[in-house]
Amino acid sequence: MKIIEIENLSKSYGENRGIENVSFSIEEGEIVGFIGPNGAGKSTTIKILLNMIFKDSGIAKIFNMDCVEKSKEIKEKIGYVPSEVRFYDSMKVKDIIEYSMSFYKNCDKERVRKLCSELEIDLNKKMGELSLGNKKKVAIVQALVHSPDLIILDEPTNGLDPLIQKKLFEIILEENKKGKTIFLSSHNLNEIQNYCSKAIIIKEGKIVDIKEIESLKTIRNKKITIISKDIKEYDIKKLGVESIDKIKDKISFSYSGDLNNLIRVLSKYSISDLSIGEEELLDTFMHYYEGDK
Repeated sequence: MKIIEIENLSKSYGENRGIENVSFSIEEGEIVGFIGPNGAGKSTTIKILLNMIFKDSGIAKIFNMDCVEKSKEIKEKIGYVPSEVRFYDSMKVKDIIEYSMSFYKNCDKERVRKLCSELEIDLNKKMGELSLGNKKKVAIVQALVHSPDLIILDEPTNGLDPLIQKKLFEIILEENKKGKTIFLSSHNLNEIQNYCSKAIIIKEGKIVDIKEIESLKTIRNKKITIISKDIKEYDIKKLGVESIDKIKDKISFSYSGDLNNLIRVLSKYSISDLSIGEEELLDTFMHYYEGDK
């Protein structure tokens, strides 16, 4: 069953970039990463799904319901953590959480209490006394109080220390084991690599690729590093290499061709060191960020 369906979705902000003809779908039970540089269109897409802003054209559905016409019904079944969180400074944390719970019929108070404990939330503090990270933790609990079927996270780890980030993803994985669908917008590539089954890559308002994480792991290029005083870059480029990093005598590049051809080219030169390894998955993602090098 498709939980999220988007087809040819567009939104313009006049002279400022929005999104253009964005299309993708997310199946029930998936953990899907939504990645791209800042300003690529991630938050715009999410806000259209949540009916916070209106599309110019296209289709946006959640649970096979139109995101505008059935917004109320959809919001009863989703949890959302925004990239930037804002609260009334004078309210106590416990009052914010209790108020959030009042919108839903079947909240498990013991589970909410456990979440607060796991995320080390001080329920008696006022929101105005909290750091950005502690406010984000409250937003995470808010999103989960009603055990939603779809959890949408927009840069959820901003402001969180590493231990709480780890705890957050433990919680997310627990929810996923219960059959919940997770849609994670992030520019932290480690999060996508470690926790997602699929990555949707957006750049300059357009979807540029959709990749299964496992398939990326199996088709990774070789990462070649050479130290040589006389090697010629144009010989390396003849092998189909598009981007070369060179620092003094050290040359590094990603290579997907025949290793025998590479060795034949390199044999002409005096090489003091040569390293051939698997390209990190993060390097593969970085190709989408680097432009048309």
